[in-house]
Amino acid sequence: MQTANEAGNRPSGAEAMVRLLQGHGVRHIFGLCGDTTLPFYDALYRLDHGIEHILTRDERSAAYMADGYARVTGRVGVCEGPSGGGATYIAPGLVEANESSVPVLAITTDVAVGSRGKFPLTELDQEALFRPLTKWNAVIPKADMLPNMVRRAFREMTTGTPGSAHLGLPFDVQKAPVDETDIWADPELGTYPAWPTGPHPDKVDAALDAILAARFPVIVCGGGVVIAGAMAELQNFAESLDLVVATTISGQGALAETHPNCLGVVGSNGGVAETNAVIGEADCVVFIGCRAGSVTTERWRTPVHGTRIVHIDSNPAAIGAAYQTEVSMVGDARLALEALNRALDAHGAAKPAFGGADRVARARSDKAAAFGTLAASTDLPIRPERLIQSLNATLPPDAVVVADPGTPCPYVSAFYTVRETGRTVFSNRAHGALGYSLSAAVGAHVGRPQAKTVAIMGDGSFGFTCGELETVARKRWPITFIVVSNAVYGWIKAGQKTGFGERYYSVDFSESDHAGIAAKFGIKSWRVENPDDLQPVLKQAIEAGEPTLVDVVCQPLNEARAPVSEWVA
Repeated sequence: MQTANEAGNRPSGAEAMVRLLQGHGVRHIFGLCGDTTLPFYDALYRLDHGIEHILTRDERSAAYMADGYARVTGRVGVCEGPSGGGATYIAPGLVEANESSVPVLAITTDVAVGSRGKFPLTELDQEALFRPLTKWNAVIPKADMLPNMVRRAFREMTTGTPGSAHLGLPFDVQKAPVDETDIWADPELGTYPAWPTGPHPDKVDAALDAILAARFPVIVCGGGVVIAGAMAELQNFAESLDLVVATTISGQGALAETHPNCLGVVGSNGGVAETNAVIGEADCVVFIGCRAGSVTTERWRTPVHGTRIVHIDSNPAAIGAAYQTEVSMVGDARLALEALNRALDAHGAAKPAFGGADRVARARSDKAAAFGTLAASTDLPIRPERLIQSLNATLPPDAVVVADPGTPCPYVSAFYTVRETGRTVFSNRAHGALGYSLSAAVGAHVGRPQAKTVAIMGDGSFGFTCGELETVARKRWPITFIVVSNAVYGWIKAGQKTGFGERYYSVDFSESDHAGIAAKFGIKSWRVENPDDLQPVLKQAIEAGEPTLVDVVCQPLNEARAPVSEWVA
């Protein structure tokens, strides 16, 4: 029996999809096979496209891999999965990417359009499922609509505030013919942010006036600064006025944390008393590429009421959502900072110096003293501070560190020193699902293979995603995985301690031999219980040149002095 392609010598929908991905510069696809995916896989097999397909063990992992890949490359991350359960499994990665302004495209194949309503196996209203989870979403109803809908997906993902997209690809659409002349792409839309827009000149002048009129202005940078590639422009502006630059967790890398003006992370997760206090002293706070959400502002308690607010963001919906804003500047962070720098250069009067570096130096000194005492501890179980100190001493400056929620995130964001600008440290801060870092680190390694990649996870997260160790072992990727082991969902137990009278309920689970599990997958592994062994073992693992895992028996969060302000209070 002839296919439509063979009969009419026109490309099929599946072939058109592959060529459109190629045209948008896609180099890697993370995914998992299924019955409805057969035409798409056959097209990937037959066509010369230069795209590497990476077989995963779970669709959720595929989406997280695409997310990590997109964060470190500046390119669209692509994942795929089959209909039914495959579509439902891929969903968590899409909502995380969308809320983190990361362009991830999920292609989920689907039952044939002609079989809808006849109770075919795996039938699901995919468009309804993904509508609230993505920036843009469609199920392609006809093959002649496929090229335009693929182009629309890339345009939506990478322009304005980036986000995720979903395309449903029905089985019969994959096999139907497509007009050859309609298979074209704009490669600019394969990277982000594409087509950035600058702020209105009046807003630039108003923002600069507000900053110059302040007694002690402070900048708080979110992930939008890193996404826009605005690091050099930020450094220029901060140095010109000697401003304090604080970051959110997602904003780490906006300015190197070794820079004299960089305060580090502020807020309720990863901020500490010494850094958070500086925000409380400001009479003008400039949010750049930051939504000023609950974590950054300690549930909107800082900056304090009455502080003047300047807010710069590509998404107008983020501005004024939490604080009365004096100056609202809608635009790409890089273009906005370029405009502020030009306006500052043109400013007639002498530039003031706000003493940011001196204030940062005092805060960092106080923070380092408190951290140093805990990091040097020989207590058992090992303190998380000791683990982070060992990583600071062992990892190269360009290493990519991916932290799961729970124990890793607050400690990495508070105490791991980001020594380079750009995306070298990240966590899934939008929805905080467990099981992210192992898979996202795979995507990060594929996207930036020249850098050492490290994933840090709790043992709860390990249980969500350890099947992907087979993927890593199969590919022999030299990623190092660190498991913080304490047999508890620590974040919840710490919350039960501080907010619910230590009524611990359904948060403890059995201890596992994570090193032994990794070894069975063929991954070189160690278990560390003695703090004196930690740094030498980490050095071995990091320099091994093959996949490695270090299982570190650590103090649980409910017993620790974690950098989480609600627990400290």
